[in-house]
Amino acid sequence: MAAAEPNANIPDYEHTEVNTKPFHIDSFRQEWLNRLKPSSYSFQQQDEDTFHANFAEEMGVRAETMAELKSVCSIESLRCHPKDQKPNMEVVPPDPTLKTLIQRKKRQDHRASLKITKNRHDLYADELERVTVGKKPEEITDIVPEGEVILVINVYYPAVADKFAYTRPHMTLQMTGSHSLAELRDAICCSSDLQVCGEFSNTPDVAPAFISKDHYKSAFFFFEGVFYNDCRFPECQDISVTTVEWLKANNFPPCTQAKMEDTRFTDLKVKVGYPYLYCHQGDCEHLIIITDIRLAHKTDCLDRALYPLLTHKHRITTEKCAVCHLFIGRWFTTNDEFAPSDPCLFCDKCFRMLHYDPEGNKLGDFLAYPYVDRGAFN
Repeated sequence: MAAAEPNANIPDYEHTEVNTKPFHIDSFRQEWLNRLKPSSYSFQQQDEDTFHANFAEEMGVRAETMAELKSVCSIESLRCHPKDQKPNMEVVPPDPTLKTLIQRKKRQDHRASLKITKNRHDLYADELERVTVGKKPEEITDIVPEGEVILVINVYYPAVADKFAYTRPHMTLQMTGSHSLAELRDAICCSSDLQVCGEFSNTPDVAPAFISKDHYKSAFFFFEGVFYNDCRFPECQDISVTTVEWLKANNFPPCTQAKMEDTRFTDLKVKVGYPYLYCHQGDCEHLIIITDIRLAHKTDCLDRALYPLLTHKHRITTEKCAVCHLFIGRWFTTNDEFAPSDPCLFCDKCFRMLHYDPEGNKLGDFLAYPYVDRGAFN
C-alpha cells in the first residue's frame, strides 16, 4: 500500500533549517484552528485554578505533584532581593545564580569597564519592543481577532548596498494575514523613495516639487511565480511586463500577474525562510524573507491600528560631509573645482559657504544634486 502523502498545507522543510516547501497561508491557518481548542488561541485570561486543573489533567499528574510543581516553579523562587524591596531592573544584583543574570552581569560589567552608554538607537530599539508587547486597543472593535495569523517579515537593504545587502535586514515588520501587499509596500522605508531628481546648483533654495516616491509609484512583489503589481494610481505602470516577456521568450516556466492591493497575505502561497523580491523605483530591489507565520496570542500587540508593526530597524552609519566631517551630507557635486574629490559630498552649511557668495550667487562652475542619506531612517 502506498504511503500517505504529507499534508501540503503544513510547512515541511525543503532545505533543512533553511526554508520550507510552499504552502497556502490561509489553509495553514485553518489546519491550526481545526486542531486546536478555541481556548488554546483565546485572548481571554484563564482562571489560574482552572488552568492548573486542566494542566494536571492533560499531563496526567496527581494533585500533590501539581502542588509541588507550583511551589518549585513559582516566580517567588526566582527572587534575587527581599520581597519588600523594589528592585532596580537596570542593575543586576551581585553574585547572581540564574544563568541569564550571570550573562547580563558579565555584559553589564564589560560595558561599565569601557564606559559604554546606550546610544539613541539602542534606546529607540528598546522602546519599539516595550510599547507593543501585550498592547491592547482602546476600542474593542480595533482588536486583532482571535485566530488571526501573524507574519514576521524581514526587509533587506537594496542590492546595490553591498555592505549589508545579504546579511542584515534593514527592518523587521509584523503583519496580520488580513493585510494587503500594498500595505506592506507602504510600510517599507527606503532612501531611494526620498531622492529628489534634478540639478539645483543655480537654485539651491528652491524646494523640489516632488520626491521619487510621489512621481515613480510603480512597484511589484514577486512570490512563487506571481508578480503582484501596484495599480492603485493612474501613474502606475506594469514594470514586471519586461521580465514576464523575457521569461516567455526564453522558455522559462510561465509567470502570472496580479494586483498587490487586491491580494491579502492569507491569499499567498509562500515558503518560510525563502528570499522573495520587492522592486520599486524601476530597479531598486530588496529581498523579502518571511521568517515566521503563527497564530496571534494574548501577549502579542492586539491593537490592529498599530499594524504593520515595526519591531526592528537596523542602524547604519551616516555619510558625513567631506569638508567638516561633522554633519550629514545633504548635497553631492560633480565637475566641482572647489571639491577635494569628484563626486563630493557636502553638508548644507559647507556647501553654501564654499559655492555661493554672501548674496547667494553661484561661484564657479559645478553641478549640485540633493542627497538623502540612508541613515536618515535611523
